[in-house]
Amino acid sequence: QVQLVESGGRLVQPGDSLRISCTTSDRPLSSLGMGWFRQAPGKERDFVAAIGWIKDKTHYSDSVRNRFFISKDNAENTLYLQMNSLEPEDTAVYYCAASSAYFGEDISAYEYWGEGTQVTVSP
Repeated sequence: QVQLVESGGRLVQPGDSLRISCTTSDRPLSSLGMGWFRQAPGKERDFVAAIGWIKDKTHYSDSVRNRFFISKDNAENTLYLQMNSLEPEDTAVYYCAASSAYFGEDISAYEYWGEGTQVTVSP
């Protein structure tokens, strides 16, 4: 079992930057594929970004590529999502997910999920 805890979500203005985090004390992130997903009110949970356990290869959705950046600090066992040039359309609950053998867009491939952190982008 891997318990994931997200933090850092808050209210920001359009154009702002924000970094959210996800941590676990159960397994090294270096052994897991990690992903960020988001869910806006009334919508499905969508893929945002993922990072693998080999050479930290990354993958992004088209809607956030070149604005959002996923990274991890293996020493701190923490996953990050740096979000720049935030737009109201980025408002959602952001979820951290982990997989023992996968990283990518397939939501069903992730075994472990956090409870989410709310990011609200509003003037």
